Amino acid sequence: MLETWLPLLGGLIFLILGGDLLVRGAVGVAERLGVSPLVIGLTLVGFGTSMPELVTSVQAALADSPGIAFGNIVGSNIANILLIAGVSAVIFPIAVASSALKRDAVVMLAVAVGFAVLAALMPMGRIAGAVFLVGLVAYIYLAFQQERSAAGHGAVFDKSAALQAADPALEPGNPARRDRSVFVALLIAVAGLVLVVVGGSFLVRGAVSLAQAFAIPETVIGLTIVAVGTSMPELVTSVIAALKRQGDVAFGNIVGSNIYNILGIGGTTALIAPSTVPQQIVGFDNLIMVGVSALLLVFAATGLRVARWEGLVLLASYGVYLFLIWPK
Repeated sequence: MLETWLPLLGGLIFLILGGDLLVRGAVGVAERLGVSPLVIGLTLVGFGTSMPELVTSVQAALADSPGIAFGNIVGSNIANILLIAGVSAVIFPIAVASSALKRDAVVMLAVAVGFAVLAALMPMGRIAGAVFLVGLVAYIYLAFQQERSAAGHGAVFDKSAALQAADPALEPGNPARRDRSVFVALLIAVAGLVLVVVGGSFLVRGAVSLAQAFAIPETVIGLTIVAVGTSMPELVTSVIAALKRQGDVAFGNIVGSNIYNILGIGGTTALIAPSTVPQQIVGFDNLIMVGVSALLLVFAATGLRVARWEGLVLLASYGVYLFLIWPK
């Protein structure tokens, strides 16, 4: 029992700690190389919390465990909406800017539908992965242009702001990094990368062992324990945003994470280790992901906020979802 749970817990700790160090080091290197704070915020900081999902899904796919790889992606998106948005809205109603709703929430729903359709029609091969990654680059480029023109903050900016609010040391231009050389920043980034890779390996190994020990399908482990575990950074940043009554940032953090999970993590996973999305995910969980994405869109569109009672509905729905997929 201990040999099953220790790799899981140790892997999660290494993933989260390593992801934080990786982002800190990368931000330091980028600053020393003269990269603009906006670009750093929209890329390195904005997607820093998604490193655990990225490494875990890629390593699971390489280990021939597509249930964990794609279960992590789809399960994280479902958890982001039902669990994290639900908790955040219960703490403090989530305000939604109309611009974020029209642009980013619609994109979130569109990429969820695109992934569900593609997974049902064909294996997730390198061409699909490349298309997803090109879509992510285009999305970040449009977000950069939007921020430069002061056309209102989008989800990518809000995701970066949420992480910086939770950990001010990640703010570009932070005085604590002024005396740090490129070499030191690079060492921190490399140390973080090593921890992330080792953590991902431990987590996947522990998840496979857990599935075998309790005769639970790997897909279910990926959709639940692995997905929630790798989503812990998003949970922390969204809860902190809610406690600070920055509901719009919490909304952008969730929406931005879901877009990146599919385009970035799904694309990278398919590009590095092409595989077929398990039928259980195709026939049920993908549909749930699309449905809850649409539900969040509806909740956000009614009064441009996600109220406390709607947060309770999301949380209750997550409980029902877990009950339905967990083996009886």
